[in-house]
Amino acid sequence: MEVRNKATRIDLFSLSTPQMRAFHMSWFAFFLCFFAWFGIAPLLPIVKEELGLSKEQLGNTLIASVSITIIARLFIGWLCDHIGPRKSYTFLLIFGSIPVMSIGLANTYESFLLFRLGIGVIGASFVITQYHTSVMFAPNCVGTANATSAGWGNLGGGVTQMVMPLVMAAFVGLGYSDAISWRASMVVAGAVCFLTGIAYYKFTTDLPNGNFEDLRESGEHRSKAKTKGAFGEALRDKRVWALFFIYAACFGIELTINGIAAVYYRESFGLGLKAAGLAAGLFGLMNIFARTLGGYISDKFVKNGGLSGRVRWLFIALLIEGIALVFFSRMTVLHLAIPMMIVFSLFVQMSEGATYSVVPFINKKALGAVSGIVGAGGNMGAVAAGFLMRSEDLSYADAFMILGFCVAAASFLTFFVRFSPSMESAAKEEQKIAMAERAAIEASRPKKAPLFPAIRRAFKNIRPMDGLRVYIGLALMVKGIYFITDTASLETKLTGPAAEWDTFLAWIIVFCHVIGGASLALGFISRVAAGVNAFIVLGAVGVYLFGEGDYGGMLSTNEGFQFTFLVFVTLVLLVWRGSGPMSLDRMLSDKPDCFVDDDK
Repeated sequence: MEVRNKATRIDLFSLSTPQMRAFHMSWFAFFLCFFAWFGIAPLLPIVKEELGLSKEQLGNTLIASVSITIIARLFIGWLCDHIGPRKSYTFLLIFGSIPVMSIGLANTYESFLLFRLGIGVIGASFVITQYHTSVMFAPNCVGTANATSAGWGNLGGGVTQMVMPLVMAAFVGLGYSDAISWRASMVVAGAVCFLTGIAYYKFTTDLPNGNFEDLRESGEHRSKAKTKGAFGEALRDKRVWALFFIYAACFGIELTINGIAAVYYRESFGLGLKAAGLAAGLFGLMNIFARTLGGYISDKFVKNGGLSGRVRWLFIALLIEGIALVFFSRMTVLHLAIPMMIVFSLFVQMSEGATYSVVPFINKKALGAVSGIVGAGGNMGAVAAGFLMRSEDLSYADAFMILGFCVAAASFLTFFVRFSPSMESAAKEEQKIAMAERAAIEASRPKKAPLFPAIRRAFKNIRPMDGLRVYIGLALMVKGIYFITDTASLETKLTGPAAEWDTFLAWIIVFCHVIGGASLALGFISRVAAGVNAFIVLGAVGVYLFGEGDYGGMLSTNEGFQFTFLVFVTLVLLVWRGSGPMSLDRMLSDKPDCFVDDDK
């Protein structure tokens, strides 16, 4: 029985429909689960000292927190098929918050290991997020919806690296000891998850038309009896296992890099603790748009290539990911390693988005089971790569190179993901219906011009401001990379109430420069990127105006003020005017011709 009334577009700033409420609640809940899952990671130096943990014991707790998620994802996928995503998420958030808050009771290695094992269960939240968006959005945009909700949720793993030390610092500032403060910080993380579980139950529905129990009573949804055997059916499908290993080769690699990148930069390039953390953090922050881009491109491939087009794009993204990882492993110059890591991160996360653009079409009767099995593959890949990273006989660079070749080889597993002519035909018909519904809704809106003719016109209509936008974006990226290599210089310009505050500001400045600069260069959410960077640059202008020593004011011989103020004015103009014809902003807009400069 097909789900009816799926959304045919993503109205990002709307909460008026059940589809968009499920979209925003699912990514936010996933974000909080990821935040709590890795919330203890930045506090481990304190925990290690207090509990007297060895390096091997810390590694065991990390493997435990990731490996338990394999089993949890398999179970939660089955649960979604039986009771629906609404109740599944509510139970997971409420009961998963208990070990998050209770880890503060740990006073030995064994108890700490046990609590980390329990916390790892909330990593299964990813499966529910993907299930919920899959049943809420139509085939023409489900790839983008799945990829965006997962990508924004994954950001929690990076944000927790910045925020949890600040939460702990706040408790220390209130007069509590370090031992009490790290425990209280985890209580805060768990409490937010608990409250979100209640909100999820209240503000979402299982399907666009309502909840499982109501729809089953009216005969609009299959009964529980008809869901029996779905999990076994998914287990017997070779395509599911191909996607299992494919997801291990992308999300598994992402988890591995998140856990080891800072150490790699410290040991291979001699960076300090803060600089290495900043460089490593850039990898995860690409989730802001990279995973979305993977799903969006998949939705474009399906127009001409059908379901096979989605698989073809997955092969391309995964193969380039493997090649990029090999190149990254061979980089010996920091200023080349960071840009190469960003390229690698882009394709890692695009591969993840492309994978879950295929998953909804494998077996609709066992969507939860398929999502759970494939999701478990990501954690299995992280566990396998973790054991490789622990080898004393391999350097991190050599281990990365081996993983790169493994990823490239895994891309050929896409050849096992095939669809029968009847499935292709059914998907084509669904796509046609979805596009017709969207066209009916947007009948009053002018149509976009074809892509390639529009691009040709864009080159004719390109504005000088577009060239300046690209230059400013690239310059900000380079400046951000420079800050990573010289964080001491950056922190001398930052004066906060605590060292943790200075570190937090440094993270924000670097991330906004690198990711915001990339967004400006591509013309992606450029007004937002320009506005955020303008605010930061305005702070730099203030330093030059009112600073002391080398920062001597407007009339000083220091040229820093004049140049910084020029960048600030340029960013303000970009906020005002927005992106020109050659930009992703215009490409994704709903204007009649997204590449024609309508300001002329």
